[in-house]
Amino acid sequence: MAKMGRSSSDHTWEPQSLLASPLFAALAAVIRQMPASRFPTLDDLNALLAVRQPAITVSHGHRIEFVPQARGRLAFEAQYEPRCHLSGEVQTRADNWHDLLNALVWLTFPKSKAAINDRHYRALTEGAQQNDLSSQRGSIRDTNTLLDESGVIVVYADDDVARLLRDFRWKELFWQRREQVRSRMGFFLFGHGLYEKALQPYVGMTGQGWLLRVEPDFFAWPLEQQLAYVDESLAAYLSVPAHCRSTRELSPVPLLGVPGWAAENECAAYYDNTHYFRSGRQSSAQCKPLRTAPSSVAG
Repeated sequence: MAKMGRSSSDHTWEPQSLLASPLFAALAAVIRQMPASRFPTLDDLNALLAVRQPAITVSHGHRIEFVPQARGRLAFEAQYEPRCHLSGEVQTRADNWHDLLNALVWLTFPKSKAAINDRHYRALTEGAQQNDLSSQRGSIRDTNTLLDESGVIVVYADDDVARLLRDFRWKELFWQRREQVRSRMGFFLFGHGLYEKALQPYVGMTGQGWLLRVEPDFFAWPLEQQLAYVDESLAAYLSVPAHCRSTRELSPVPLLGVPGWAAENECAAYYDNTHYFRSGRQSSAQCKPLRTAPSSVAG
């Protein structure tokens, strides 16, 4: 497995290599719609938005559009999150991996991305209206930023394997219960910063897991239906103001321990690396997870 070395700016656009990586499985459908021989442009991204049905919108109903990043000192309304919330304009740098991956996540998990933007905007404006400079407002933004940059959605239909993950019992989870993980647990990268790291995976690469209880038949659904379900479920979770207010709601996930996500993890000794597979204190990590399928995607 490659180590951290080159920056993502040195990484060549090779969609076939991304499609071959299990880390990019959630983005596969939109990657296939990108040009094969050159780095995608704003026009390429906006062309996908133009034909998308239903349209991708922010919480106020404005259709999103990928636009060049503004420069210089900006008024509040022109800053990244407010501008996105108020106009649907997602500032995106050209020829930039981080921003391209953010756009691909918007195209894959649109409801969740809109919900995160709404949480940021409310934290910024409601705190200002109330003259509230408390750390609680900062913790809301910190938690949503962590999810947005480093989140991984962990679905599971077996409470025992979920408990092993929450308890940091990595070798028991990923090796001794390997078949249960393969058949009753799934991992969908969400954070665009995490996708950027996945361009050159390295031992130490860790996501911040949001855990979602699903029924066993979830794992027989087509990928498109699975993605729609987790997108709507995460958006519903984020719509509740009491949720996603502390980073302890997320549980660390050493991603290269997931069966099949690194060639080296086919050996039991791989999981003896305690610098990577660390023990730790249990997070709150949705001890009462969502269990009911949103009606529009269930079945």
